[in-house]
Amino acid sequence: MASGVPFAARGPRLPGYRMRMPTTDRLKLTILGGGGFRVPLVFGALLGPDSPIGTVVLHDVDHGRLSAIRRVLAAQAAAVSAAPAVEATTDLTEALTGADFVFSAIRVEGLAGRVIDERVALGEGVLGQETVGAGGVAFGLRTVPVATAIARRIALVAPSAWVINFTNPAGLVTEAMAAHLGDRVIGICDSPSALARRVVRALGNPAARVEYAGLNHLGWLTGVHNGSENLLPQLLKDDDGLASFEEGRLFGASRLRELGAVPNEYLHYYYDTADMVRAELDATETRGEFLLRQQEECYRELASDDPLGAWEAALRQRDATYMALEGLGERDDAEGGGYERIALALMMAIARNQPTSLIVNVRNRGTIAALDDDAVVEVPCEVDAAGAHPYPGAFVPSHGIALVRRIKTTERAVLAAAAEESRAIAVRAMALHPLVDSVPIARRLIDAYIARLPSLSYLR
Repeated sequence: MASGVPFAARGPRLPGYRMRMPTTDRLKLTILGGGGFRVPLVFGALLGPDSPIGTVVLHDVDHGRLSAIRRVLAAQAAAVSAAPAVEATTDLTEALTGADFVFSAIRVEGLAGRVIDERVALGEGVLGQETVGAGGVAFGLRTVPVATAIARRIALVAPSAWVINFTNPAGLVTEAMAAHLGDRVIGICDSPSALARRVVRALGNPAARVEYAGLNHLGWLTGVHNGSENLLPQLLKDDDGLASFEEGRLFGASRLRELGAVPNEYLHYYYDTADMVRAELDATETRGEFLLRQQEECYRELASDDPLGAWEAALRQRDATYMALEGLGERDDAEGGGYERIALALMMAIARNQPTSLIVNVRNRGTIAALDDDAVVEVPCEVDAAGAHPYPGAFVPSHGIALVRRIKTTERAVLAAAAEESRAIAVRAMALHPLVDSVPIARRLIDAYIARLPSLSYLR
């Protein structure tokens, strides 16, 4: 059995997975957000001889960005004899019709919207990170209506397509789309798989099986197994071993021993909130401001004679500065280096019926006892031609259960606010988030976001 990252012991599949699989040899992949900066990473992963994709259709609402990224892809394909054909369109129905796979990586209101998310939150003294806290709630409120409309369109014009969602907040958006697409939408994120990879490398046992569970950007690695032996306690006692990978340096040996688990790096925002707010307030620019400035420069340079070189230089700069405020120093893995491999592994498993193990975002179906069946969770799954099947028995450590439940409650309030177009429910969602935790602040945040983000004008 192929495996992207080794996971905990296999168990019986949960019921409810009888899906139609693609039947042709060379398939059509539609990329929503096709003018996005990281699209060449996805395309690069498709250039190998085993790729099941014969045609890539780029869709974006920004024709200029679409044309710029298409130039980069043309340069990538020039050195490959059997690269997928590339098409581009701003017509959503045209892009989706006949698709076997849909990769969703949209960003409603672009990076300028992310900057607003960050600055409005910091103006109230709370975190503005794009998927965590006030910024994540604002991002969700403006993204869910668009993602829901896309899901409905897919259900109409490409009912047999499999949707791979990378749009943030990934778990929330996957849950919104699952209401219309069921188990044909699977959310991906590179951070849990990268964490698993780093931990087994630190143990010098790449074949070890890991246990991981939680929500997107809110999960814990709770076990590393070699046969019946759990190697994680051994690692937690080893100061040098913990210092050898990012999360060990980020959280520190003492805290990891207290937790008895290794958290996803995004838990840093919850465990060290005051420090993170202070760091963001002291920074000369937010992450969104840096990326907006960098991408404006990059997209101008993509009109040069060497669009691929310009893009690669911008990617190196982006990777080198990822999570700089967290003080991680040199990164063990590049920021963009991972999710495209997960997407390819997912497509290979479904299209070729090559079972593989991946940590992905899927409906819970009893996997995590603390959450209901329809909640989208981030857990190890076996993926094959019938979709993603969570391995039974995943668990959130006891110290994380209340936080997971509260974040899921916040996500459900975001979904309700979008469905009912309700400012009052949006305020409730904002106040529910533990990194806001204040109704007056939530009211001011929602009003400020509505005033500055046209996509939130639906909230009344």
